[in-house]
Amino acid sequence: MVIPWGGLSCCLSAAALYLLGRSSGRDAVILKSVTRVNQLRELAQLLDAECILPLVVTISGRVGSETPVNCEFSRLRGVIVEETAEQHFLKHNDAGSWIQDSALMLSMSKEVPWYLDDGTDRVYVVGARNASGFALPVGTEVFEESGRSLVRGTLDYLQGLKMLGVKRIERVLPTGTSLTVVGEAVKDDVGIMRIQRPHKGPFYVTPKSIDQLIANLGKWARWYKYASMGLTVFGFYLIAKRTFQYFMERRRRCELQRRVLAAAAKRSGQENEGLNEKADDESDAAKRDRLMPDICVICLEQEYNAVFVP
Repeated sequence: MVIPWGGLSCCLSAAALYLLGRSSGRDAVILKSVTRVNQLRELAQLLDAECILPLVVTISGRVGSETPVNCEFSRLRGVIVEETAEQHFLKHNDAGSWIQDSALMLSMSKEVPWYLDDGTDRVYVVGARNASGFALPVGTEVFEESGRSLVRGTLDYLQGLKMLGVKRIERVLPTGTSLTVVGEAVKDDVGIMRIQRPHKGPFYVTPKSIDQLIANLGKWARWYKYASMGLTVFGFYLIAKRTFQYFMERRRRCELQRRVLAAAAKRSGQENEGLNEKADDESDAAKRDRLMPDICVICLEQEYNAVFVP
């Protein structure tokens, strides 16, 4: 029996989607139970009064820093800056045509200590780049064309290259950006509050509000659930279809074999009525091996007189 890989793949995909849905739904439930801090000055009171640690909270505020980074291209002031540079060029392939390609020249990242401020207090954020929901927006994207030096162009052409230019992308988290952070709140000996990834629990840094985040996780959980159910049904359908075809094929072959043996036995009985008892003692397998090769698979009665040669 041929393994129904299509059906098994659908069932495995359904299982993966089911696990993703459970994870998203579990995160949504956990976020609903997280302590919400409406004003950051309330967080200090919670940390002083809280007896059970760790304290997982959700806070909101605007990004700020004592030493922001001045971006070179976008002219923005940011707290996290990533810059990449790609060399774009045309290269000569074996078919004799030019195809466009690129190579990474530079990948640089800068981050300075930064905090969220809502006007009542500030809380420093640690490890935001590893948080769920965090994405750096593109600050600017520029393309610098390559120089038109004759010597350089000739050397590149001899190597099968045509330099087009350098594409620079600058991603930045600007100061003043409104963010929502869900994580563990801690307070050091000098009274500075930080929010970081908890040892066990959710850690989100996102421009969405906590209610939007919960609604989005719930939506994805439902989508994963419905997609998992659909793939499960389709996968079982493919497996059942292949299994049904397999058993129908076996039944057809058994029926064909029975008809062949019946026709062979009938023909043999007509031609060999005078066989002795030794022939009667011959095993069924030996009879089948002796009789079946001579029977036409079309009429099941006459000897075959032709073969198919591809």
